[in-house]
Amino acid sequence: MKFLKQFLILILALVSIILVVALFVTSDFKVTRSVDIEREKSDVFDYIRYMENHENFTVWSQIDPTMKQSYSGPEGNVGSVYSWNSKHEDVGVGEQEIIKLIEGKSISYELRFKKPWESTGKAHFLLDESSRFSTKVDWSFEGSMPWPWNITLLFMDMDSELGPDLEKGLENLKNTLEVEE
Repeated sequence: MKFLKQFLILILALVSIILVVALFVTSDFKVTRSVDIEREKSDVFDYIRYMENHENFTVWSQIDPTMKQSYSGPEGNVGSVYSWNSKHEDVGVGEQEIIKLIEGKSISYELRFKKPWESTGKAHFLLDESSRFSTKVDWSFEGSMPWPWNITLLFMDMDSELGPDLEKGLENLKNTLEVEE
């Protein structure tokens, strides 16, 4: 009985320490990657504003070719929504909506993940003209983890988790747009 009592006290102490540490751990993260595309900024913007085109370059669209996808709202404008439903754990179920669009410069999305876990994040494309025929594209993803789950950010590097997917997507975008010339 004494051992069980000591064991429970130890478990409670460990849980308490974890909860207190989580109070001091950041809950926000942001991952950004960039690529230069040999196309005019207007061409790049006009391509990425339509979420149907994202199927051609995002890694997640290519993971599960059998996933169900749907589009609603005004195509390529604020309020346009892309929904997906996949049995593949790395894709899951969710939707993304264009929430802000600055013509020729940036597109911001709200991402609403439903499965395998519920969370909300934001994604952004920022375009900058490198030269008349070259465009720098920044693709970023940002989110937050609520307390006490933010403690996992001590052990999980979101940059190394999401960064390679953003890089591959941007590489696919570059290849797609430079071939279309």
